Amino acid sequence: MEATVSDERPSPEGPATFREVFAQREFGAVFAAGALSWVGDYLAKAAVTLLVYQETSSVALSATAFAVSYLPWLVGGPLLAALAERHPYRRVMVACDLIRMVLMLLIAIPSLPVPVLLALLFLATLANPPSQAAKSALLPHILTGDRLVLGLSLNASAGQAAQVVGYLLGGAIGGFNPVIALLINAATFGVSAVLVRFGVHERPPALSEAHRTRLLRETAEGVRFVFGAPVLRAIAVLVFSAMLFSIVPEGLAAGWAKTSAGDDLDTGVAQAIIMAANPVGFILGGLLIGRAFGPARRLALMRPLAVLAPLTLVPALLDPSPLVVALLAAACGFAVAGMIPTANGLFVQALPDAFRARAFGVMATGIQVIQGAAVLITGVLADRFAIPSVVGLWSIAGVLLMLLVSLSWPSRETIAAAVAAAARPAQAGAGDDPGPAADPVGGPSRDGRPRHAVS
Repeated sequence: MEATVSDERPSPEGPATFREVFAQREFGAVFAAGALSWVGDYLAKAAVTLLVYQETSSVALSATAFAVSYLPWLVGGPLLAALAERHPYRRVMVACDLIRMVLMLLIAIPSLPVPVLLALLFLATLANPPSQAAKSALLPHILTGDRLVLGLSLNASAGQAAQVVGYLLGGAIGGFNPVIALLINAATFGVSAVLVRFGVHERPPALSEAHRTRLLRETAEGVRFVFGAPVLRAIAVLVFSAMLFSIVPEGLAAGWAKTSAGDDLDTGVAQAIIMAANPVGFILGGLLIGRAFGPARRLALMRPLAVLAPLTLVPALLDPSPLVVALLAAACGFAVAGMIPTANGLFVQALPDAFRARAFGVMATGIQVIQGAAVLITGVLADRFAIPSVVGLWSIAGVLLMLLVSLSWPSRETIAAAVAAAARPAQAGAGDDPGPAADPVGGPSRDGRPRHAVS
């Protein structure tokens, strides 16, 4: 499951329509390019994990190949994302697509040593943060008001759908020939570059030379904002904890399918079903819980769902079939989708507009790093112990962790005070040093909003 983060608040204007959003030709180009490259990316992720497993028979190395895509966020996600502000957005997006296209063609070369393959995969994923940042920053120039909100929602939904389609195709094609899947991914990046180059207008960079020297300082301030305030810290811990266990079935899918698939179910199909189950559950959970319950009820359900999410994976201890594993992963995604939007709503209410980019960078990086670490750790454990035991015990630990997070949740009064403080005019500008991170009850308020979309 992939996690994406958005930083836009709802607009006070009337609701926009799909017709109005897609009437903007630039948005259509960006939307199509993003959906296409997402499908190719997830297709390649499934194919690469299977290719590495075929070459090495190692669950740990297979999980490493899956987790490499998260590594750029660990080595400097906010810094890499900030590169998008130093160059025209269109140019950044096109360059990143072309770089990834070339590197995917190199990865597709037969009989590459696994260390070389992983290194090329890492280089390709270095283009993800600046590409995503450029796209996020470009959309407000294309859409305004509630059209922007609807456009962001459409992008999130497309990302989830692309994850499902990509995993299914990756498992099916990868089981036959992983190289074909990698070539398809390279082609999607090439088409995406063409769509953006000829469908989006050129715009000047967002940052002047003077602002570029403060990048490290501003990044550090973003961390202080999120983790220095009790309410923001509680929300961040909740979101990060959910990511710690919900990604595991996807990351171990190749080895799990190999060891559990029966004669009536192809290994590649089993892997695809397991990898796609969590995002399918997330989509259903977001739609059903969001439509069936009002804001107050969703807030009341948030902590029970936080505990339920890892609890759904505990039956993995019984070594179920791949189809049952997929159902467990889907149930986990459903529960996560029920709590994450409410947590995101609280996050945005406790943050004003002044420090949007920094809070966005902190949450996006944290989600990516947590997911990558979870896959790496469980992959190493799965090389020593049975995968069902690893996932089941890991999920039991997740239940205990979520119970602790729920018990330490801020009181309603603390949350209300943080929201009230955030509603007041910001006391520190984006280019000022706000000083030590203040308590949201009486101090300066903060900015940023994560919107999780698994993806």
